[in-house]
Amino acid sequence: MAVIGYARVSTHEQNEARQLAEFEKRKTDRIFLDKCSGKDANRPQLKKMLEYVREGDTVIVTEYSRLARSTSDLLSIVEQLTEKGVRLMSVKENLDTSTPQGKLMLTVFAGLAEFERAVILERQREGIAIAKAQGKYKGRKPIPFDAERFRSECAKWRRGEQTAVDTMKKMGMKPNRFYRWVREMGV
Repeated sequence: MAVIGYARVSTHEQNEARQLAEFEKRKTDRIFLDKCSGKDANRPQLKKMLEYVREGDTVIVTEYSRLARSTSDLLSIVEQLTEKGVRLMSVKENLDTSTPQGKLMLTVFAGLAEFERAVILERQREGIAIAKAQGKYKGRKPIPFDAERFRSECAKWRRGEQTAVDTMKKMGMKPNRFYRWVREMGV
């Protein structure tokens, strides 16, 4: 029966030391650490952790928002762990997910984590709008575009001399940008 720690920070600049210190106190046998957003459950170390755990193991997180920001993702992860006979423990919330009361509280905390993420995104949008109004935020720099070359390469594509994919590669474009320009330029 192993004690497994799962930590997550949203960016490479953020520090996971607080989470790791909690795991050290609890003498975890192994730690999985993701440095990416919790907006979805498609995270490499989370997947490895879910594959690694066995019946009787305990997974520790410092708080449920480290495991998932979406209520449905959190409940899905908890369900996967439960099906494998793995106990989940959160240091901050201190819940037992094996009881009906614990499951109810887990759902409440998951909803709060999802709400917190939505508020963060809203604040970010508001901050960008204010910075734009003050002339401090210009957005990302436009990608250079050579209209003449684009028309020439598209003509080759339309004549069947090259595929659309080849044309995109030559122009250094992704499909959404490529087809948008095809529509806008009428080529």
